[in-house]
Amino acid sequence: MTMAAASSCDPRGFLASLFDTAVRAADPREGIRRHLPAPPQGGRTVVIGAGKGVAQMAAALEALWEGPLSGLVVSRYGYGCPTRTIEVVEAAHPVPDMAGMQAAARLKQTMADLTEQDLVIALICGGGSSLLPAPPEGFNLRDEILLNERLLASGAPISAMNAVRKHFSTIKGGRLAALTRARVVSLIVSDIPGDNPAFVASGPTVPDGTSRHDALDVITRYRLDLPTSMLDHFKAPVAAAPDPTDAAFARNEHHVVVSARVSLEAAAALALDSGVTPYILSDAIEGEARDAALVHAAIARETAARDRPFRKPALLLSGGETTVTLRAAGGRGGRNGEFALAMAMAIDGLNVTGLAADTDGIDGTENNAGAFFDGSSVRRLQSAGLDCGALLAQHASYKGFEAIGDLFVTGPTGTNVNDFRAILISDGCHSV
Repeated sequence: MTMAAASSCDPRGFLASLFDTAVRAADPREGIRRHLPAPPQGGRTVVIGAGKGVAQMAAALEALWEGPLSGLVVSRYGYGCPTRTIEVVEAAHPVPDMAGMQAAARLKQTMADLTEQDLVIALICGGGSSLLPAPPEGFNLRDEILLNERLLASGAPISAMNAVRKHFSTIKGGRLAALTRARVVSLIVSDIPGDNPAFVASGPTVPDGTSRHDALDVITRYRLDLPTSMLDHFKAPVAAAPDPTDAAFARNEHHVVVSARVSLEAAAALALDSGVTPYILSDAIEGEARDAALVHAAIARETAARDRPFRKPALLLSGGETTVTLRAAGGRGGRNGEFALAMAMAIDGLNVTGLAADTDGIDGTENNAGAFFDGSSVRRLQSAGLDCGALLAQHASYKGFEAIGDLFVTGPTGTNVNDFRAILISDGCHSV
């Protein structure tokens, strides 16, 4: 049996190995090594940071750095790991909590206390925006939670959400870096389509040119129902984030050390070694998860039926960050589960198997990274007494895939380069 046939006969094992390879390729250690700054002459080196993989970034930096380090990073509950001298604080994600707000205040004070001789190494990765709530004067944590919930339910792409977040904050949009006289070098693991470093975690140390007027446009376009006091804030000059050309940032640097592109290319290399031709559709796919699924499904159906645009066996790979516009309350499941359910409905009966998962190990707020799906998913869901259309309408993909044993559970991975989708169109053993 060829390796390609083996991949078709155990498609889930094959897809899981691709995910593992993608995650290993997103290990930030080598990227950090390549971009280590020179130690300061006569000053301290202080580490700050936030994100779901930031504890692992801190541990990697400690292993690589020669000399003393101190500092504080903020990670999601359950995502910490042992570090020697860098303190790891855990807080809530995706809905902020008081632990995150207190940690944000500590980071701001740390930055304010440094001198021109000091060096700040900022470790930034996905999830940092929710982990660093720091509402403007006159607002509180409840206001930031409200804004975050409305954004998450809006279906807005991450770049649009972060344009709003950074104008309702005292830490995002470069504001954290602007607090210090020290030089700031930001090492960033990108979970953002297009890898704009200012969008990762809403750019606490990297400003961009997005204005408060852009934020208001997002609020209008996605019909965010916000209190009048919050809308008035966005209309006022005080909401404006720092300008990227400000002299406060003149000595600073930022480097994207890992991104989705690297992960997808690693997965593609493994597929090629296994005798399956990979096709990377894009590492920057955005939009509604169910709509993205229909596009992927159309390509898979055409390939399965007519060997075009690709010849079987073929592997479709894609990354990016899809969104889910909540049209019903109470559903359980994230964007990858929604993609998987919509895709399963569109490939019913075909010899196609796929995996949609988040590289950080958590899809939305549940304990799964995502889900497997194939041409038998619909039949098995129906046998379990579940209606696929109703599950999709209720955003209840978790319930469905849990019922048929197709949840993909990894636990925290220690990195975050966002969505990973792998779809195998086979010509060997049939899974349906």
